[in-house]
Amino acid sequence: MRQALKIVLPTLAILLAGSAFAQTEAPATEAPAADAAPAEGAVQSPAGDLALGEPVTGGDGLGEPYIGGEFTDWVLRCVRTDTGNDPCQLYQLLRDQEGNNVAEISLFPLPAGGQAEAGVTIITPLETLLTEQLLLRVDEGQPKRYPFTFCSAVGCVARIGLVPEEVEGFRRGTMAQVRIVPAAAPDQEVILDVSLAGFTAGFQALKDGIAKAEAEAGAGAEGAEGGATDGGN
Repeated sequence: MRQALKIVLPTLAILLAGSAFAQTEAPATEAPAADAAPAEGAVQSPAGDLALGEPVTGGDGLGEPYIGGEFTDWVLRCVRTDTGNDPCQLYQLLRDQEGNNVAEISLFPLPAGGQAEAGVTIITPLETLLTEQLLLRVDEGQPKRYPFTFCSAVGCVARIGLVPEEVEGFRRGTMAQVRIVPAAAPDQEVILDVSLAGFTAGFQALKDGIAKAEAEAGAGAEGAEGGATDGGN
């Protein structure tokens, strides 16, 4: 494709230059009458066939991601919806010792009543050795091993559930670590630091947002039910 472009583009430039040269050097001739018929083989481009364009205005933004807040080393990544109760997750980009972007972690509260209090999504490069799985630990605590769920074009995904004790460890901790193994070098490992600075405030903001959305949804349902009852009377 690059070679084709190298051929086509100079050719196009030559044609344009030749056209300009012909326009410059051609002897002047008498302008044709307005109602004169076009010469045989000429291409007509009446003004009515030309696209004049139209202003482009911004959309409503539905489905677009945005930053809903910053909490030290974490940010709230949200998606705009038409309800106003936009879903958000606590997010952090993970870098290696050289500062290269390697992985990312997203965390979100789970509904009460389940075994896990928080869900975690960790995305690592496609070159990750999946059979080695993923290790996660907080500070000097005992690491836990988690399998990868699937891989896609963006990377390999591990979906993790944190029980309340582990969420509390995130609140009290200073640094978590994610360990992965490269497929090209199975005898090596990559350790990625996860800063826990700002986690407590960010996680609480997530929980408060969910509680607010649930309260508003409940109030709306009660109002709709009350309106239906009044209408029936």
